[in-house]
Amino acid sequence: MRTKKYVIKEGGKYVPSKDMKDIAWVSDDKIYSDAKKDPINFWGNLAREGLTWEKEWNQTYEEKLPYFNWFKGGKLNFCVNAVDRHLDKGNKTALIWVPEPINEKPIKLTYAELYDKVNKFANVLKGLGVKKGDVVSVYLPLIPEALVTMLACARLGAIHSVVFSAFSAEALKTRILDGKAKVLVTADGYYRRGEKSELFGKAKNAVKGTTIEKVIVVNRIGKRIFGRKFLDFDEVLEKADSYCKPEIMNSEDPLFILYTSGTTGRPKGIVHDTGGYAVQAYWTSKWNFNLHDDDVMWCTADIGWITGHSYAFYGPLLNGATTLIYEGAPDFPNFQRWWRIIEEFKVNVFYTAPTAIRMFMRVGDKHLKKFKMDSLKVLGTVGEPIDKDAWMWYFNTIGKGRCPVIDTWWQTETGGTLINVLPGVGPFVPTISGRSFPGTKHIIVDPKGQEIQKQGVVGELVQVSPFAPGMLHGVYKNHSKYVKTYWKSFKNKYDTSDGAYYDNGLIRITGRTDDVMKVAGHRLSTAELENALNNHKLVNESGVVPIPDKIKGEVPVAFVVLENSKDGSEKLIAELKKHVDLAIGPTARPELIYFVSDLPKTRSGKIMRRILKDILNNEKPEGLMTLVNPEIVEEIKMVVANHLSK
Repeated sequence: MRTKKYVIKEGGKYVPSKDMKDIAWVSDDKIYSDAKKDPINFWGNLAREGLTWEKEWNQTYEEKLPYFNWFKGGKLNFCVNAVDRHLDKGNKTALIWVPEPINEKPIKLTYAELYDKVNKFANVLKGLGVKKGDVVSVYLPLIPEALVTMLACARLGAIHSVVFSAFSAEALKTRILDGKAKVLVTADGYYRRGEKSELFGKAKNAVKGTTIEKVIVVNRIGKRIFGRKFLDFDEVLEKADSYCKPEIMNSEDPLFILYTSGTTGRPKGIVHDTGGYAVQAYWTSKWNFNLHDDDVMWCTADIGWITGHSYAFYGPLLNGATTLIYEGAPDFPNFQRWWRIIEEFKVNVFYTAPTAIRMFMRVGDKHLKKFKMDSLKVLGTVGEPIDKDAWMWYFNTIGKGRCPVIDTWWQTETGGTLINVLPGVGPFVPTISGRSFPGTKHIIVDPKGQEIQKQGVVGELVQVSPFAPGMLHGVYKNHSKYVKTYWKSFKNKYDTSDGAYYDNGLIRITGRTDDVMKVAGHRLSTAELENALNNHKLVNESGVVPIPDKIKGEVPVAFVVLENSKDGSEKLIAELKKHVDLAIGPTARPELIYFVSDLPKTRSGKIMRRILKDILNNEKPEGLMTLVNPEIVEEIKMVVANHLSK
């Protein structure tokens, strides 16, 4: 049997092959023009087709900016759509969980088994007084109980607020206090690179002086749990009744709060509703990843981030597919771990961050040679713009030149992917995200809000009405923050705070507009400089930030991670500066280049440039609790200090 090739090269671009078009949900770009004619009716039809409603809405879209509602008057239960309606295929696997320790067996939960656990845990929460509209804080690693907890909240109509398990006790406490949660669900710990990471102590400290009445603890690493507030997850689950009637919710009712992990100030509680979010999560999963109900999808994001909510859990389940999650580090016990998982569980859709891709590039292809991974059909990237070298490596080495790479743009605030190409439509162009998802519209504007029509001119990316169904429904109990952050800059347009430009009619994302510097009167995007540096054969990845300069206003400083640390030298610094000169121009030339072993990143793969800027300005770095690798900060401090002492 021949291995199917889903992509072919045509006229300098990659486009879907006949094999892909034959299996694609969407294979004609006419979908975009059809949706554009009447986007509100378009989404209304999708909502009817994709979800099970208890009562249909009486108004598809209502807009009273800065707020808007979809499917007003419609009633449904999110858990019913993710689990109950798939019980006709109850023996089908819903979740595959791969623990980090290699001597532990993976766990597979069928839809019937998931249904049983979710109902029981919903009754546990109900017994503790949790009801519709209450907030439940979730401080769990990537384990099956996280999915059970989130769906149990959705069944009751409670609002779940997931906090990334690597965050500090103080970060958890801040989010508990803001949401006034009455119950916390956590674990005693989890495994990371072969070691036990303790969680219970942080949770216990976090709940002091808060509204938390009870803490339910999953026993993951065998730590003894004690205290009147604390209950064992398995014990309470075993005693619970096996059926909990689902709470019928209004479409506009909140489903969850997810706090953004900003580096300074109070985190923003992004609110997502039930109906609109469900519709967008369902259709973006189905069309963007060509997801069929017999597919296995692996999104590597943690559930502490929106990507984990929408594409590690909810999107695949809404589609009746199988989702895979992995507890541990990508390099444990070696760099073969991810590829072994793909091979063993026949993963069809793989969705990860450019940061992870570049890490694997750096360690070389030798770890991949024994794996065919011919089950893969679609590859996706998320978290930040991807450079051409990483795109091509991902396409050729992981996808074997067979699979489309879907470069997705979206945000915590958008709820789901909104700019990319559809695998059955294409084209797949390295570094280019693509088009707005059918039924939505993004444009690029100048600082005055006027659309930039010219190709290649960087501007501000905004979304225009009607706004996507999965968009945020405000900042939790903070109207002024919502208005100031998203609606103040451009009248009647949602401000993404991302830069972008048109490239042959497609959209290329350049990165956050707060990651823009002004050098000698020229506006330069840090993403453009990083892309230029990353294209050098010896560079694995880079982070660029500006520092003040008396003559030029600002100048760029680059932190560079090399493919081989031994290559770092004054000669290479000069070579890299010349490389930037040729790629962009002398204006963009880095004033300083520091060689480091890694960059400070969140678990979702985003480079925390503000921390690099704090180090350069000799200020105390803020936001270390958001990092997956906080230890790298001290190393970077030493590199900078050693340079200044010379």
